[in-house]
Amino acid sequence: MKNAIYLRTSTTDQEPTLQLKDISKLIPIEDCSVFSEQESAWKKDTKRPEFEKIIAMIKRKEISDLYVWDLDRLHRNRKELIDLFTLCKCYGTNIHSFNQQWLEHLNTIAPPFNEIMKDLMISLMGWLAEDESKKKSGRIKNAVRRTDKGTTSYKGNKWGRRQFPKQTVSRVLKLHEQGNSIRDIAKEVMVYDKNNNSRNISKSSVHKILCQNVGEKHSISATP
Repeated sequence: MKNAIYLRTSTTDQEPTLQLKDISKLIPIEDCSVFSEQESAWKKDTKRPEFEKIIAMIKRKEISDLYVWDLDRLHRNRKELIDLFTLCKCYGTNIHSFNQQWLEHLNTIAPPFNEIMKDLMISLMGWLAEDESKKKSGRIKNAVRRTDKGTTSYKGNKWGRRQFPKQTVSRVLKLHEQGNSIRDIAKEVMVYDKNNNSRNISKSSVHKILCQNVGEKHSISATP
């Protein structure tokens, strides 16, 4: 089994060699296989090829010790981090972190007490994750302000989906009055995101605009 170092940066402004310099205070770099990538650890759909290589090696019992600069380099989501600790415990891999050096005390405890302490730590992390989730939910609820004009945050920012621009609504209604179906309208009308990238409006959005603005007096073509 070998030692591995995982370096992750999420922006071009961050320099992985700075992480490596700190980790070298824990273990000689030449004694480790280094895996480095620039990806987010927050978004679930993000692919992290180098991290997946490490996971595969852990499952094959090829990594005895995994070193990182900070635990958030592995996962920002606490539940996923707990799952990783559980996986490493099952396959005999120790996790070391430069910014969480209290882990070293766990890794030096003699068996069988090391396994007991690891189980306790994982349970504690799970409790903290659940507690933080409840607190976050409470903070969000306390920040909501409901008025006749809608729901806003405590800063006054309006919640809910953004309304379509008036010109988009007018364009949809005009095409509808000319006898165009929902499908035809969706092919004609473009919408723009905050970066000014354009795309065709969805058929469901067209139908929503018509329902909100046409009313029962007019028939709405449901042609897909």
